[in-house]
Amino acid sequence: MTTTRDTDRRKEAERLTAGFRRIALFLFLMSGVISILALTGAFYMLQIYDRALASGSIPTLMLISVLAIGLYLFQGLLDVIRSQILVRLGARLDQRGAPLAHRVAIDMPRFGFSASEALERGRDVDTLRGFLGSQGPVALFDLPFMPIFLIFVALLHPMLGALTLGGAVALTALAVLTELMSRRPGAEAHRAMVLRNSIAESNTRNAEVIRAMGFSARAVARFDRANAEHLALQTATSDVAGTLGSIARVLRMILQSAVLGLGALLTIRGELTAGAIIAASVASARALAPIDMAIGNWKNMLSAQAAWRRLKETVAAMAGAPEPMPLPAPCRSLRLEGVTVAAPRNGRVLLSDAGFELQAGQALGIVGPSGGGKTTLMRAMAGIWPALRGAVKLDGAALPQWSEAGLGRYLGYLPQEFSLLDTTVGANIARLEEDADPEAVVRAARMAGVHDMIVRLPEGYQTDLGPFGGGLSAGQRQRIGLARALYGEPFVVLLDEPNSNLDAEGEAALKQAILGIKARGGIAVVIAHRPNVLETMDLVAVVQNGRITRFGPRAEVLAPQPALSPVPPRPAAPQPGEVLVPDQPAAQGGDAA
Repeated sequence: MTTTRDTDRRKEAERLTAGFRRIALFLFLMSGVISILALTGAFYMLQIYDRALASGSIPTLMLISVLAIGLYLFQGLLDVIRSQILVRLGARLDQRGAPLAHRVAIDMPRFGFSASEALERGRDVDTLRGFLGSQGPVALFDLPFMPIFLIFVALLHPMLGALTLGGAVALTALAVLTELMSRRPGAEAHRAMVLRNSIAESNTRNAEVIRAMGFSARAVARFDRANAEHLALQTATSDVAGTLGSIARVLRMILQSAVLGLGALLTIRGELTAGAIIAASVASARALAPIDMAIGNWKNMLSAQAAWRRLKETVAAMAGAPEPMPLPAPCRSLRLEGVTVAAPRNGRVLLSDAGFELQAGQALGIVGPSGGGKTTLMRAMAGIWPALRGAVKLDGAALPQWSEAGLGRYLGYLPQEFSLLDTTVGANIARLEEDADPEAVVRAARMAGVHDMIVRLPEGYQTDLGPFGGGLSAGQRQRIGLARALYGEPFVVLLDEPNSNLDAEGEAALKQAILGIKARGGIAVVIAHRPNVLETMDLVAVVQNGRITRFGPRAEVLAPQPALSPVPPRPAAPQPGEVLVPDQPAAQGGDAA
């Protein structure tokens, strides 16, 4: 039974290739004309040997030659046009598919995929564009017109036609064998390539740590093992395609010589003319050429086929519910109703039945042991990880009722593992907004206490940060990330360990920013291990073992708990019901979840 979502996916795929069928039909018809014109050489040989040489007429020779040259030029022109159309078809597919693939690539890391796996979606578009510009599609368009040449050879002599047909069947069998033997190794080689690229990306991201602690050799060795596996699989795939391709070329040459030999025999027996021998050789070679070309491009065809399948999956992933209706700007509350969240990659439940409500002008501090679920809770509030059960609501409306862009205007977010975009400081703060209001950018920077630092940079707000925000300290990057979260004065501001890299001045600025959010009627939610930031909180939630174990006013939650037993506690992991308060020693940094 076809569902509405399946229909949406099909429509998205059709939209990606809209107009391609008409172009493909045009190219098919053009290929038919090119195939007919390819008989020019065979007809020319027939006329030269059987008419011009037999009559000894120079005018006849000249007329035949001029006509042949004209037909060759016309065939070449059509061939050039066909190639240019295919190249532009690939560019059009890239123009439509690349933004969709990149949008999915942006989403994939939050579901547990590596950056390399995400970027493969964009590489799929490159693979398809490259294939359309190669000889692979030409071979596919020429294959249906192979019977034209077989019929022509058969008209010259049935035995020659049977020999050419046998060669075509043998080459077709080789093509099928190539497909069967290449499919599995090709898929495994692609998976190995993704793994190798993931390791390379991970090593690059952790370059400073690898260099400082001296395990570059082990990191390179790990990459080398993955690369060796990829090369072995890639070599196996290439061996199959290359070996069968070579066999096909040898078989084609044997068949061409066999046609000449058989033609000579038939001529000796008086059943064929000398011109027909050459014409049959040319036509049979042209009949088998598309199969030979297809086998030679089989590896590219397999790659393009797999890329197209993944691209359709990418397009299908973009097909979902219609764009939500715009809602009024939230201004009253943030409420969680029994929210349960699982890790997208492995399905392990990280947070269970989380629920509370915050009103405008309130600030919530989240504390607890590392790995307890604090970051998972914040990701759920930001809509990054969807809830298995329950809902996160703004002014009573669940997050799925807001469009991504609409929700982004009312939400500020500073993750635990923050990073800056490879662009200017101002564009980072303005969230890449075109024609951003300079006053709003400066206001956000002032709220984060980073304006003075920015204006001391060589080009101020126009300073290009480059990859990884090079040239700035971790604290400076974190404060610029805080300014980005505050840009536009969003209603809800979510800050995960916002003071992990800040000095005393930075912490003072952070406190002022939180007080400013409360003063303008916003809501601030802060994960913190340091007690200083908690001074600005109205409420505190303690998250342990994937649950909110305590929630309430700051003074009550952080008050020392009465001893339940005269037996002194053991220095072990928190027991059931035990709460880790922020004035206890705790690890700097966030939880793994």
